[in-house]
Amino acid sequence: MPATPRFPLLAYLCACLIALLALCSYWYGLGRPVQLPDVASASHKLQCASYTPFDKDQSPFDQPFKLRPERMDADLALLATRFECIRTYSMSGLEALPELARKHGLKLMIGAWINSNPADNEREVDLLIASANANPDVVSAVIVGNEALLRKEITGAQLARLITKVKHNVKQPVTYADVWEFWLKHPEVAPAVDFLTIHLLPYWEDDPSNIDVALDHVAQVRQVFGNRFAPKDVLIGETGWPSEGRQRETAIPSRVNEARFIRGFAALAEQNGWHYNLIEAFDQPWKRASEGAVGGYWGLFDADRQDKGILEGPVSNLPYWPLWLGLGAALLGGTLLLGGRIGSTRAAVLLPLLGAVAACSIGTFAELTRVTSRFASEWAWAALLLGLNLLVLAHAALALGSREGWRRRLFSILEKRAGWLLAAAGFAAAVMMLELVFDPRYRSFPSAALLVPALAFLCRPVRVPRREVALLAFIIGAGIAPQLYQEGLANQQAWGWALVGLLMVAALWRSLRARVG
Repeated sequence: MPATPRFPLLAYLCACLIALLALCSYWYGLGRPVQLPDVASASHKLQCASYTPFDKDQSPFDQPFKLRPERMDADLALLATRFECIRTYSMSGLEALPELARKHGLKLMIGAWINSNPADNEREVDLLIASANANPDVVSAVIVGNEALLRKEITGAQLARLITKVKHNVKQPVTYADVWEFWLKHPEVAPAVDFLTIHLLPYWEDDPSNIDVALDHVAQVRQVFGNRFAPKDVLIGETGWPSEGRQRETAIPSRVNEARFIRGFAALAEQNGWHYNLIEAFDQPWKRASEGAVGGYWGLFDADRQDKGILEGPVSNLPYWPLWLGLGAALLGGTLLLGGRIGSTRAAVLLPLLGAVAACSIGTFAELTRVTSRFASEWAWAALLLGLNLLVLAHAALALGSREGWRRRLFSILEKRAGWLLAAAGFAAAVMMLELVFDPRYRSFPSAALLVPALAFLCRPVRVPRREVALLAFIIGAGIAPQLYQEGLANQQAWGWALVGLLMVAALWRSLRARVG
């Protein structure tokens, strides 16, 4: 029998140390706490925050529609420690709210939900009037409609008539709330209100603002409205920043960026004497169904009512990073164990590095799945991709090891199916590339889901079904430029997906061209 090469122990130990350090640096870098100036505390309250009373398992589309008074009571008790008032959007199911606000010393800006159904609108407006008149000590202002013009569910003239009706029947100031551009598109509404309520969300602008200039954009728009509509006051009725979700051009959601925006805005508003309302009190998971992942993460507190660190204290983009580090270390250890005895310096270096890359990318994909998945189909898709990653990782680790005993048998099984594993990865990449080209607005970039298959099969080609794989390579490659063009060249997440797409195309092409024994 040929002699076994001497085990390259030193290279292996150095590579393991580098892999472990890289793993620690990656997860700590994501979760490192950032210190920012505090903006709110029990002794320094902010003005107002949007409040929708849904628990994390509820939505306004639930049938039957039933809110939980004990949840609202606990929510208002918490919000009263940081805010002077709360803003609501509909009258349905909120009959108990004024009494709870009175109990906790909060003021209310109550809103009637206006849509395309006149009967619904009359019912909401009548409830709004009744609540405002029954609770003058609590209700400080009333809001007739929220972004109904943006949704094109009512005309400006119809809206003005509803506002006039409310003004004739309540003593509180009356307003309407919409994205700032729609006040300019519908000038007939402004004369009907006592003050204007504008929504200023730099992330959602047609030209999204980078976090570094977002506050400048807010200040510019506020000044324009203050000058144009004087002497009427202007309430910034919604402003904020998402803590999770996909990047839009240069606008990056994160907890740190949310805290930077909210704390900076509150300080700016106090300096200029602006009236404002922050969006929003609590994360609303139900919004992910219509707005993608980002819609569920505008809260100052999460859906479990836990503090996200947005208003005071250090803030972390990934506060439970030690958990992912521990799981990543376990995956790295499993990769090394699966590889077994190493017979070459090349394998001794590559195996730990493969494990580190897999631990970072698979962990990142799992975290992305946690914050983005909404439906059973999305969870199932993510589970299939996770399984694919683990099979590819096992195949790659065995290919680098000595493949003795049970490892040889397992490698033989995976090797026979390696071509289909690559084809499956190519299919997933093609599907997600098409989604990001033709329907990108609410979709996250799935780079981490396919990095391991792309690198593994790029380094080691396998036999593949040629016609199908050629088509998949074409679809992925053809989508790279269009998705970059749509997202803008300053979008780092789009570039990351483009790079993974290129790696996947190269992996598919190598397997098409290579003669595999």
